[in-house]
Amino acid sequence: MPTTKPAPSAREQELLERAYAYSLTHGLGDLSLRPLAAAIGSSPRVLLFLFGSKDGLIRALLARTRSDELELLRQIHNRYDAPPGLEVVGRELWKWLAATERRPLMTLWVEAYGRSLVAPDGPWADYARSTVDDWLELLATAQPAAERGTVRGRARRTGVLAMLRGALLDLLATGDVERTTKAVDAFLAD
Repeated sequence: MPTTKPAPSAREQELLERAYAYSLTHGLGDLSLRPLAAAIGSSPRVLLFLFGSKDGLIRALLARTRSDELELLRQIHNRYDAPPGLEVVGRELWKWLAATERRPLMTLWVEAYGRSLVAPDGPWADYARSTVDDWLELLATAQPAAERGTVRGRARRTGVLAMLRGALLDLLATGDVERTTKAVDAFLAD
């Protein structure tokens, strides 16, 4: 019989949120429990007790990061009664991705995505693939039903996702919101 992990305690949830805030400014690549614990008002032993290991904590932080993305996807999906089209959803996604206040989250996302590709068996395992699946699923719901299951429909949403991710990487590297937004708009207008 499969066992399920009990719901996190209030303390575990509080420390996860503090660790998440810390990771947005410090990243996860060189995460060390001692400085993290000191910064969030805990101890390495408590973090190990609550999350099982450093890898367990990283997995919890990645799940927390992904929950922000999934919440956005739900909000966009719930805003429309009918599929609004890839152009509309693509522009909404870009606006969210390009917002200045999300730069730390997007930088953390890029770090986690990259680590998932080079360390597929560690705590980062499957992070990149699952985010691709999440975003492609949202983009599919934006398409008319007749287009959704077609080869062209899959190619169009893959193209939109690739454009958004490429523009995001460029934006994070250069800070040039105007140029990257114009590129996204031009791509979506075609």
